[in-house]
Amino acid sequence: MPPPTLSSKLTSIQGIRLAGSASAWNIDIHYPADSPRGIIQSITPHEATTPGDDSVPTPLVLPALTHPHIHLDKAFVHSASQYAHLLPSTGTFQEALSFTTEAKQQFTVPDVLQRGEWLLAESVSAGVTAMRAFVEVDHTVKLVCLEAATKLQDQWKDACEIQIVCFAQDPIFSTQHGEENMELLEQALARYPQIDVIGTTPYVESTIEAAKRNIDWAVDRALELNKHLDFHLDYNLDSGKEALVWYVLQSLQHRGWTSSSTTKRVMLGHCTRHTLFTDEEWCRISHIIHENDLPVSFVGLPTSDLYMAASPDQKTSHDRPRGTLRVPEMIRKHDLDAVMGVNNVGNAFTPWGPPDPLFLACLGVGIYQAGTQDDARLLYECVSTRARAAIGLSSSRSSIGLKEGDSPDFLLFHRQDLTGCRVARPCGTVAEVVWDPPATVNRDVVVGGQLKRSGFPCSRGDLVYKFSNE
Repeated sequence: MPPPTLSSKLTSIQGIRLAGSASAWNIDIHYPADSPRGIIQSITPHEATTPGDDSVPTPLVLPALTHPHIHLDKAFVHSASQYAHLLPSTGTFQEALSFTTEAKQQFTVPDVLQRGEWLLAESVSAGVTAMRAFVEVDHTVKLVCLEAATKLQDQWKDACEIQIVCFAQDPIFSTQHGEENMELLEQALARYPQIDVIGTTPYVESTIEAAKRNIDWAVDRALELNKHLDFHLDYNLDSGKEALVWYVLQSLQHRGWTSSSTTKRVMLGHCTRHTLFTDEEWCRISHIIHENDLPVSFVGLPTSDLYMAASPDQKTSHDRPRGTLRVPEMIRKHDLDAVMGVNNVGNAFTPWGPPDPLFLACLGVGIYQAGTQDDARLLYECVSTRARAAIGLSSSRSSIGLKEGDSPDFLLFHRQDLTGCRVARPCGTVAEVVWDPPATVNRDVVVGGQLKRSGFPCSRGDLVYKFSNE
């Protein structure tokens, strides 16, 4: 399946609505001679010049969406017939690990390419123009997933920027396969310059000492190779287990990883154990990060966390807590950098939920009891501008307002009738988009100044989009 066809270069988008404004605006796009991608040259008030120009509701324009944490190689295992015997029967974390290991034994490059294309197609159609994609390297899959990921990275580069994570899901300092897994990681890092990020899972090591060696190795290698770093960390709800976040922060300090010493960032994913922290512990984390200038972000992964992360006594009949990072509280109360990500889709770790970041933002309204318009803006940022900054692809975190000089990567939300009843409900604010996300056929995606239309033509398309003659 080929990547989506993009339009010729857009020179302007006219008569659109921006976040927080009831007025209509025009966005003019300029293309520097030394870059194939455009930049927003100006944003000016729109004046109707064509009869009927203002007779149809204006589309809302918001920044494009981002996957800050998604597993490319394990996506949609449940949708491929060869894995039909591996559908969940108990729904436990151990079953998911076991079934996924068994599925990985069947992975081939064509298989990963096909399922990866499914993920990319649905993600891009939802409005995702950048993603951090985990692909596993270990004794089971060898370099199969990485080979497929680099092909997809190149094939889809015009529609979506794919950051590849060379990911150690399995132990590298314990078990009978640890040494082989490490050798394969080093082979991958030497052979594939396309790798952007080193990722590991310290909690799968057989001892706490091995987990700490895992962390130190990853920090050292990421610094040596000038890569971003991404840990799956503290994925439990057991207050009796040592939280490894303290050791990660200590390792970063001792090795001099600061915002001023490197442009590369560190992401901590899952971290469900941290939901048991006291305010004092959260304040301590915030203090360590800020006092030591550590470029650390946290990513909550609600669809997986709520499904998988349970307390050790989860099978009791009356008390089955679930945990996922309280992202808005981390940002507002503790001044931490936190975002939201899809993680897995269509496999035993997460058999529910689409690869649509807006679904997560909507879910966050309920999870965090975040129902105000300000909450909606923050939740949108957490799957958009904040997420993009957290993976090191931009410096702007806290605004969903477009401005001159920005890259023209954004979504246009239309008001089309999908009911067949000739009725279209308005969707003109950020809150309306988050509270009840429009169907993907009501979203047009602009990537670097080129348009990927939805499958449902915009009724104002001829008025909204102006293209170059190239």
